[in-house]
Amino acid sequence: MPAKRKSETRPSTNGATDPVALAAPERPEYRVEALAKGLRILSLFDEQHPSWRVTDLAAAARLPMPTVYRVVMTLTAEGYLDHLPDGEYRPGVKALTLGTAALRSLDLVGVATPLLQRLGETTGETVNLAVLSDDRVLYLVRLRNSDLVTANIQVGSRLPAVTTSIGKLLLAYLDDNDLNARITVDSFGAQHGPNAKVSLDELREELVKIREQGWAMQDEELAYGLRSIAGPIVGEGGRVVAGVNLALQARDWSTQRIVRELRPAVLAACAEISTLLRGGSLTP
Repeated sequence: MPAKRKSETRPSTNGATDPVALAAPERPEYRVEALAKGLRILSLFDEQHPSWRVTDLAAAARLPMPTVYRVVMTLTAEGYLDHLPDGEYRPGVKALTLGTAALRSLDLVGVATPLLQRLGETTGETVNLAVLSDDRVLYLVRLRNSDLVTANIQVGSRLPAVTTSIGKLLLAYLDDNDLNARITVDSFGAQHGPNAKVSLDELREELVKIREQGWAMQDEELAYGLRSIAGPIVGEGGRVVAGVNLALQARDWSTQRIVRELRPAVLAACAEISTLLRGGSLTP
């Protein structure tokens, strides 16, 4: 008979021994490697790479080709990936369903959406809600104006924080250690607008100003012809947890006009969302 492990028994109050697993810290970390590899592969699908070939997935994930092939076949069989006629794979319906369910479960999205809809109706412009994800912004809500012709930005898109108004706003509220850890040379990609900063040193002065004034602007930094203005969503403890912006055509809106006419509406919507998110109520 195999000997009992020490962690499987403990003295009871009456002097007997209970077959109870003792301290949780002694238990091994539970990790399913195959699942972890599948999630790593799914995470590679993004705005820049909506579809992949198996060989390219293996290289990007730094996993053996046979392993990636088995994972991809499993994900496809379960409906999380679709096999396209050209041989590439893209996220399937089940992956989209998971993403939608996750968004709907977020208190932030539920609280903010009605007020964002009102902001869009009042201004007639495209409204976005996003959070910081590593060195990028992740879009949680996008209410698009039919006149706005930008790249394929949608819910779930991740764009460089250093070239977006929401991204710069959220970076401005980080401490130096967090900022330096997130933003690297790779954060400043080749794809950007004519006015984009190209290094953290160039961006720092603007981040200080953004934090002081409480709002941020993007002036043809993300793409030519596009401007936006963003305000902060403040959660419990005064922590900035997200940002809201209005995205605009530069041909229709000068920076001065944006600040004068749209900044008050953005900041008012952000203040209302922040109040509701912290459990407060709005005064009629």
